Amino acid sequence: MKIRRATAEDYPEMVRIWESAVRATHDFLKEEDFDHIKGLLADAFFPQVDTYVLLDEKGMPVAFLGVHEDSLEMLFVHDTARGKGIGRHLVNYAITDLNIRKVDVNEQNGQAAGFYERMGFKVSGRSEEDAMGKPYPVLHMTL
Repeated sequence: MKIRRATAEDYPEMVRIWESAVRATHDFLKEEDFDHIKGLLADAFFPQVDTYVLLDEKGMPVAFLGVHEDSLEMLFVHDTARGKGIGRHLVNYAITDLNIRKVDVNEQNGQAAGFYERMGFKVSGRSEEDAMGKPYPVLHMTL
């Protein structure tokens, strides 16, 4: 598995990965919120963080992460690649190579919260709303 810095040319594939991952894991998300976020990814969200893609054996992106300072801001694995250790590989990379120490996760996404707990993160706080002011509670987790 190769990880490389993402470029703007990767954004369309990253949006497809995001959509696949969110459809599989965020059943609590209202469709209008899904569409709104999807529309902001390439122009607003991806450029604000340092993004990295993980490539499969064919050189195609199957997952990506975004970091800002010591915070993991996004981690998405294409639904067809889930359960193969890719998320674990990316988080380990983010911890050891990018020095992340924090992550926020939707409380309603129990799979993700449990995953980060298994990776060593502990809940350090909670917000009733997400960063966009929507009623999706967020767990703040730290190493």
